[in-house]
Amino acid sequence: MQYYDVTSIIQGYTQGYFLMADENNDLNWYHSRDRTLIPLDGRFRYPKSLRRVLNQEKFSVAINRDFPAVVNGCANRDTTWISDELKDIYSFLNQAGWAYSFETWLGDQLAGGILGIVIKGAFIGESMFFRIPDGSKVAMVKLVEHLRQRKFVFFDAQMMNPHLERFGAYRIEDKDYQQLLQKALQANCSFL
Repeated sequence: MQYYDVTSIIQGYTQGYFLMADENNDLNWYHSRDRTLIPLDGRFRYPKSLRRVLNQEKFSVAINRDFPAVVNGCANRDTTWISDELKDIYSFLNQAGWAYSFETWLGDQLAGGILGIVIKGAFIGESMFFRIPDGSKVAMVKLVEHLRQRKFVFFDAQMMNPHLERFGAYRIEDKDYQQLLQKALQANCSFL
């Protein structure tokens, strides 16, 4: 595996940038005029049908039980921005204690997961996937609970989509994001 400068990569995230590969698999830093946040307060919501699934308690959750499988699951789609180089970077960041997978399991089967970068009080969600229906939705609910318990400042989902909207996700302008990011960087949160 190639060596990556973890300090430079984390510094990019602390300035509000994120990594993505383009259609040619060239890796670049990106910045957005607005960001999508998953609320960690009372604005977070989910469908009643998911509440029934949660009440069944058929899924268990784990952190980093199978980090490579979560990265591969997130990258396994028709069009992906997670190149092989970015997979290597995530693996490197995971080994250095910056990248995590928050997973749902159905017995011994990986049901779904969320890949994220953790910097102080910020959880920067990079991607999510599921193999078993409701796997990623349960992961979302359980991750929000986890972040609340540990007093995280925000959960950055980066870009809005209809799936995230159902959970109460909302957009904020970059200037507001930068203020929240500075607050998160002053927090002393532990993901584990």
